[in-house]
Amino acid sequence: MKKLDKKQSLTWVRGIGLLSLFVMLVFISSCNRDFENTLQQEYPNDTANVKDGKHKVLYLILDGVRGSAIKTLNPPNLGQIVRKSIYNYDGLIETKSNAVTNALGWATSLTGVTSDKHKVATDDFANNQLTAYPTLFTRLKQANPGLRTASIAATAAFNSNLAVDATAKVDGQNDDAKVKDGVIAELKRDDANLVVAQFHSADVAGEMDGYTDSSPAYVSAIEQLDTYIGDIITALRARSTFANEEWMVVITSNKGGVIPPQPGDEDLGAFGQAIRNTFTIFYNPKFLAQFIPKPEVNSIPFSGSAPRLLSNANTRNVLSAGNNTTFGNFGTSGDYTLIFKVRADHASVGGYPPIMGKTVNFKTNNSGWVIFTNGNDWNFKANGTQQFGGPPSGTNRSFRDGIWHTIAIVIYKEGNNRRVKGYQDGKLVGSPFTVTVNMSSTTPFTLGNIPTAESTVGDLNILLREVALYDVAMPEATLLKYMRKTEVLPTDPNHADLIAYYPLNEGSGDTVTDQSGKGAPTLKFSRAENWSSFLDTSPWLSPPVTDAAYGVVINNADIATQIYQWIGVTPPSSWELDGKVWRLLYTDIRNN
Repeated sequence: MKKLDKKQSLTWVRGIGLLSLFVMLVFISSCNRDFENTLQQEYPNDTANVKDGKHKVLYLILDGVRGSAIKTLNPPNLGQIVRKSIYNYDGLIETKSNAVTNALGWATSLTGVTSDKHKVATDDFANNQLTAYPTLFTRLKQANPGLRTASIAATAAFNSNLAVDATAKVDGQNDDAKVKDGVIAELKRDDANLVVAQFHSADVAGEMDGYTDSSPAYVSAIEQLDTYIGDIITALRARSTFANEEWMVVITSNKGGVIPPQPGDEDLGAFGQAIRNTFTIFYNPKFLAQFIPKPEVNSIPFSGSAPRLLSNANTRNVLSAGNNTTFGNFGTSGDYTLIFKVRADHASVGGYPPIMGKTVNFKTNNSGWVIFTNGNDWNFKANGTQQFGGPPSGTNRSFRDGIWHTIAIVIYKEGNNRRVKGYQDGKLVGSPFTVTVNMSSTTPFTLGNIPTAESTVGDLNILLREVALYDVAMPEATLLKYMRKTEVLPTDPNHADLIAYYPLNEGSGDTVTDQSGKGAPTLKFSRAENWSSFLDTSPWLSPPVTDAAYGVVINNADIATQIYQWIGVTPPSSWELDGKVWRLLYTDIRNN
């Protein structure tokens, strides 16, 4: 064999290296193939003419399939598809209190507006407003009468109410296998443009056997649907014109299904209601994978305004009931619960500055009660003689950390004894004690540093919110459940027992007012008004989920808007669509 010189050797090695790299890339590509990458490299912009017929949509609706079930089960075909999709498992079909039905879910998914507008509430479509807010089929027919649209539905009511203007309608006769066959037949047509299919078997199984991830019938139905999806995708790829077309595959559920609630579900609003839980996938083999998660409950901000109550050795600014000397008295009998939110911002504490109470002096044998700062913790004291305090049970958690906390005091009867106990963030603080003293005082009820002999020194800097006083000893289970909430609602179980409720969210002015309707006194700043805005997260609070938080995931109302954008129809403002367009990222940077 002829010996190669240095230059020839280098050329040979480079050639072998490039060949090896090429073989490796081909191998990886074949192992990770979803759809064949036969779509055009350049994509038209968002205003592409609908008449070009190249941007097409395959839209599959799986009734009653919870997004969280898909996440848990990870069916093989869907699991492969999401690798080239923008998708979520925590989508929503309606975020309001409207009762969810199949028809409502279909209508929202096809019109791009919620039931507040389309008015489809029941499966008989009574009193609907679909003329004012028509479906995709009607809108696209108006945009281009020659565009072929097809609806293949397992449920007859789907076609008869929502697909009136579809070019072709196929009755699946309550048989999802026939729906699958109908979709495949439609995809064999050269002029197929929008193909919509409605599958119903998973919802039937859920109604019969439950919508849980462990329900055999429900799981089996989802697995069968996944097989159908695989068959449909294969048929799509087999189109003779596929290489010259640009298909977006949309797979979603029209609604979820009722399952036993999990701990903390109530704190998540619509996210915690399994009946509203959907999933949505926008698939194209050129898409970069984008998973859209729901917001974490502990990351939902508590925001608004609160009174900032400051004090030092020379100055105090408090909120006080003024000349009212009876409000807030706990006396020698009766049950009470006091709950409030506090954020302690002071850096250090000398002395024992109060947070709130009704006492003129809490050192020894003085009537009334007080909650005060003691180092890094808070204490409750009755009549200057009996008290508890310290960090919450089983923790070293400081209350003076610049984070919002919930504090509660419960006065209750146990046998023949009157007892007092305290909680912070769902944990018992200190040890309950039997109270044998009078917890009434002529000192006005005060929020902030009460001027007593014990509080003449020590800086205090706190924000207070949501002060609620009840004339009942709230059961511990209820108390621990509601301590995380950041507002008192009429639906709360002890709402009728309120004596006073001060949200402390006015944001301006020198007074705060009672919102319980029970005539509690107005509280007034002792000096100038002092309000602070805040936007905080706290692991101890569960603020209500806002519409903005719901909007961070794909909602079913977004789907029609996304389809219009893909096909090249720009919806005018007169359509009043509720959905938004999600940005589609491509693997080829030239398409960004």
